[in-house]
Amino acid sequence: MTSRNTIGSITKDELVAMIAKGSEDGALKALARVGLHDENAVHDVKELRSLLDSWRQTKRTVRSTVIKTLTVGILGFLMGASFLKLKTWF
Repeated sequence: MTSRNTIGSITKDELVAMIAKGSEDGALKALARVGLHDENAVHDVKELRSLLDSWRQTKRTVRSTVIKTLTVGILGFLMGASFLKLKTWF
């Protein structure tokens, strides 16, 4: 009797197990290539995430500071120009 869950001579369960093993081996090899293969990898990833969060916060702060500085500069210029215009009237 042949089962419907067979592909050639490999059962579906055997195929799923082979795929799972291959993907796990591939993931371990990829982690080893980037240096995240030991027990310190968890700490390294946490540190990288923290560094990335700090970088993103710094970018937001710099962007906000530049916008505020430009706004204050433009408003200061407009006030100075208005002052000079009013000065000539009096």
